[in-house]
Amino acid sequence: MKRLVLAVIALSFAASFAHAQVVATVGNTKITLKDFKEKYDPIKKTTVNPPSPEIFLEDLVKFEMGVQEAEKRNLQNNPAVKDLMRQTLYKFLIESEIGKRVDSIKITEGDMRAFYEKNPQIRISHIMTMIPEKATDAQIAAAEKRSQEIHKEVVSSKRPFEELVKLYSDDDVTKINGGDLGYISRVTAAPYVYEIVGKMKNGQISKPIRTQYGFQIIKVTGRLGYQDADKSQIRAAVFDSKRAAIFEDYFSKLRPKYKVTKDEAALKSLK
Repeated sequence: MKRLVLAVIALSFAASFAHAQVVATVGNTKITLKDFKEKYDPIKKTTVNPPSPEIFLEDLVKFEMGVQEAEKRNLQNNPAVKDLMRQTLYKFLIESEIGKRVDSIKITEGDMRAFYEKNPQIRISHIMTMIPEKATDAQIAAAEKRSQEIHKEVVSSKRPFEELVKLYSDDDVTKINGGDLGYISRVTAAPYVYEIVGKMKNGQISKPIRTQYGFQIIKVTGRLGYQDADKSQIRAAVFDSKRAAIFEDYFSKLRPKYKVTKDEAALKSLK
């Protein structure tokens, strides 16, 4: 029994010694076999054609040389580097604090149906009044006025919306199809656009909506039933909402530790 214990101790010592074995030295920094395996083993498991140990070790040596050279030049004090370090710290905190909760998210059919009931895929058509790139305030005002005039014509005219699209829309890509943009969703559309469209009934026409490219007059032309909707998109949206809830829960508990002030007036001045 004593010999067995001694043998186990000897094997353990040998393994520890092997892990402590130095495979490369760069300046005053030693890369041990343990350091090497901790970095190389995941690469071997997850890469189809992993580099050979010799090539990977050379990459580690170059990395260490680069880091040491950067430190000699005091690049760690560069504002851009400090910002990257802060971002890395933030990402590491989030991963360590809520990563497991996010990984354990489960999505049921009921979750997806409940989400889709409030956030359906909606088919729309539009009449676009474009705004030139880097438009002046006067150009924006002129585009808005024109869109408002078109809207008055649209809501009072007995002509089909599709005909008015061909007459007034600046969107040459969609005007040949009566302005049809297909189905939009909570995931694919700008949030403020979806908020407006989501409250509209089929056949209803919106007032001009300011968007990135100009002013849109939108008509809702249909809604897709759950059975025909893109389930992968719905699942992704539900996952995002659950992940966001976990994220908000974590920061709501963290917030009492820190005094937070905001200058809302300064923020409004940027709009």
